[in-house]
Amino acid sequence: MDKKKQKLLVQGEKQIDEIALFERVSSIIENRKHRAQAQVNQESVLMFWEVGRHIGTILLGGERAKYGKQILVTLSQELQKKYGSSFEYSNVTRMIKLAARFPDVQSVVPLAQQLSWSHFIALLPIKSDEAFMFYAQDAATRCLGIRDLRKQISRKAFERREIANAQLSEASNVPFNIFKDPYLLDMFGLKDNYLEADLEKAILADLEAFILEFGHGFTFADRQKRMTMDGEDFALDLLFYHRILKRLVAIELKLGKFKPSYMGQMQFYLKWLNRYERQEGENPPIGIILCTEASRDQIELMELDKEGIAVAEYWTQLPPKSEFAQKVSAIYEEAQERLERRKMLPSGDVIREIDYFIEPKEDDE
Repeated sequence: MDKKKQKLLVQGEKQIDEIALFERVSSIIENRKHRAQAQVNQESVLMFWEVGRHIGTILLGGERAKYGKQILVTLSQELQKKYGSSFEYSNVTRMIKLAARFPDVQSVVPLAQQLSWSHFIALLPIKSDEAFMFYAQDAATRCLGIRDLRKQISRKAFERREIANAQLSEASNVPFNIFKDPYLLDMFGLKDNYLEADLEKAILADLEAFILEFGHGFTFADRQKRMTMDGEDFALDLLFYHRILKRLVAIELKLGKFKPSYMGQMQFYLKWLNRYERQEGENPPIGIILCTEASRDQIELMELDKEGIAVAEYWTQLPPKSEFAQKVSAIYEEAQERLERRKMLPSGDVIREIDYFIEPKEDDE
């Protein structure tokens, strides 16, 4: 090798080493900056909690309550002058609310380690402790930003999860807290008279949005999953894998109202997947049938959850905000009433097993 080529090779190796060195040092800096920021966020939240607790217990407690409320405005003004806008009146009242929701500092520490004060500002208006913790833990688990957290709250993810849970019994083979009802698929912008294939294509084109709506743990596995039995081909619309549950999740998309025949179709898919696709260490597959109308009384009567099947509506268009809130609230209240009625039914007063014929799907060319 001549000296010129050897020199170029040495220079090339040096350049590669310098790039690798820069990337490694950058990684160290970014990692430490992230950890430092997380530490700052945690200390800020805990400081606000402590301030709120002190004000709540000393100035606003017992006979001091009336006096304390009178001086709270003055106190926040003085704090704001010295420490900045973080201590304006509205923020100080949030600190008091935070301390009231978490009387013990140890109960707020885990969330403070993962959520910023801005997250707590979005969460504090939620009245229900259960709903508050649902959104807080969801934001922490999925590392949701403020915008996505507010979106989950405004789209009533907690209520929709509880509606889905209401169709599950104690003997359910569908895990609790996994599905929602209804699902909001308005992000795909589908127009009237769309087909099932249009919805499927829209989901595949924006899997990130679909998985965000479905929840933490879902990963895409296949579309139009072909299943062959006795020389006939069948095709499942979508197949996902849930990393936390360690099981396959079959999804069927249907236009219109739920039909009892869908049960037999999904049973077939789940049994096929269990026999031919389930890997060692995995749990049995479960399925969800998405319809434009859920027929919840039929679903309850058929006890699909015992077969590992859930059913939910999906909405491709949302009504105005107030109408949406009323509609979800009405479905939620109906679900709670259904749970109460179920408690009063004698065991065995249900349909145990229904077999339906399913037709193979045409090839999706």
